Parts: sequence; structure tokens; C-alpha cells
Amino acid sequence: MKRVFITGVLLLSIISLTSCRETAEEKTVVKEVEVEKEEPEVEKEEQKGILERAGEKVDNKVNKEIDEEIDKIDDN
Repeated sequence: MKRVFITGVLLLSIISLTSCRETAEEKTVVKEVEVEKEEPEVEKEEQKGILERAGEKVDNKVNKEIDEEIDKIDDN
């Protein structure tokens, strides 16, 4: 009977001691930070599409021809 009583008391004390323990809770802190990304400087040529670049080349050639014709008219 003493064994049963001592075993019962030990079990109850172990259960009561483990259930009363405080558990440490970790708190997670999230901070929001705004980050401004600097866009790499892109040359104007890279920003334009292939059609725009081709159109500019044609315009330059046509403008040169027009300037030559105007010079011919002015010379006469």
C-alpha cells in the first residue's frame, strides 16, 4: 500500500509540476522597408524599337537628299 501511495504522489507531483511551467513565446517583429530601385540608365537607342530606328535612318537619308536638291536650286 505504501508503494501505491508513494507512486501516486510522485505521479501527481510530476504531472502538476510539468503542467504549470510557463512556456516562453517568441514574438516575431516584421518591419516594412521601402526600397527604391534605381533603374539602370538605358540609352535612347535601346529604348526605341526596331521600326523607329529604321524609320530614323530612312528619314536621315531622305533629308540629306532634300538638302542636296535645295542646294542645287539655290546655286542656279
